[in-house]
Amino acid sequence: MSTDLSPLLQPFSCKSLKLRNRVAMAPMTRSFSPGNVPNDAVVKYYQRRAEGEIGLIITEGVEINHAGASGFPNVPKIYGEAMTGWKRVVDAVHAAGGQIIPQLWHVGAVRKPETDDAAPAYSPSGLFAPGKKNGVAMTKDDINEVIAAFAESAKQSKEAGFDGVEIHGAHGYLIDQFLWEGTNIRDDEYGGSLENRARFACEIVKAVRAAVGEDFAIVFRFSQWKQQEYEAKLANTPEQLKQLLNLLVDAGVDIFHASTRRFWEPEFEGSDLNLAGWTQKLAGKPAISVGSVGLTEDFISGTFASDKPAVEKSGIDELVKRMANHEFELIAVGRALLQDPQWLQKMRDGKEDEVKAFSKASLKELV
Repeated sequence: MSTDLSPLLQPFSCKSLKLRNRVAMAPMTRSFSPGNVPNDAVVKYYQRRAEGEIGLIITEGVEINHAGASGFPNVPKIYGEAMTGWKRVVDAVHAAGGQIIPQLWHVGAVRKPETDDAAPAYSPSGLFAPGKKNGVAMTKDDINEVIAAFAESAKQSKEAGFDGVEIHGAHGYLIDQFLWEGTNIRDDEYGGSLENRARFACEIVKAVRAAVGEDFAIVFRFSQWKQQEYEAKLANTPEQLKQLLNLLVDAGVDIFHASTRRFWEPEFEGSDLNLAGWTQKLAGKPAISVGSVGLTEDFISGTFASDKPAVEKSGIDELVKRMANHEFELIAVGRALLQDPQWLQKMRDGKEDEVKAFSKASLKELV
């Protein structure tokens, strides 16, 4: 017997976002944009997810216009000639009834030198991870340049027709490197206390808000875990999390995207709430949850390290229960949608057995 997905299928609104349902496509780096410009294959890739009735598409991370923002080859940028390609993506998604936001990204110290030998890896303290040096510590001029680049990319995104923006503050990339004590050992106003470590993120949010206006939705993605250290935490208690969230809300965040490896895992002892659940409760803002939806293994310990296909229909009852209880307002689906653009339609219509299973081989092409 199939699961009733009606809690996932309700409309959702927040400022410029008017979604037909509460299912989002999670941002996933694909590296299929030669010259950093989205081409026909990328247009059709996103269009197929919109045709599959996904409510909100969050693009792969896109590079802002700053030296060192790029970390990997063939990742699309969000400025210059790439905007023509993105306008085609946006128009295709809108024509299929979906909405779409770009994930604005600066990789910081997490970058491959061969991407651009002329630019250093920028970070708050010249660290890739605790005690591991890479690149240069940012000056205040560097910080101001990055803030301005985020704002300009947000402005160009709005002009291209995107429905909002997501700021990538998770997974150990530049913004997260400022938030995390492990990579931020500065002794100025951008380091030390949580308020100071959050200053860079908050100034980016404020600059983006000034660039796009009050009615344009700003999503902020954050995580406890880092690619440098899976057990890392920005907040060890709900009180610490609330302090961080309040700073970001005051800066102008509308929606939080709380990234976890497994959506069903509780964040703090004494409660079943996951990170998104705690975020929505503490911040008073809508939260997006994410993490191995429809899969048997998370993306670190599971199918990214194996060619064994993942089952695409596990955990759905638990997801529906949490959505029905309004623990969080939206759910982002990653690898399940990467392999099967019709995942939502098949799950909704009781055709779970027709869902195409994700496997590592799926990463080698745009399905």
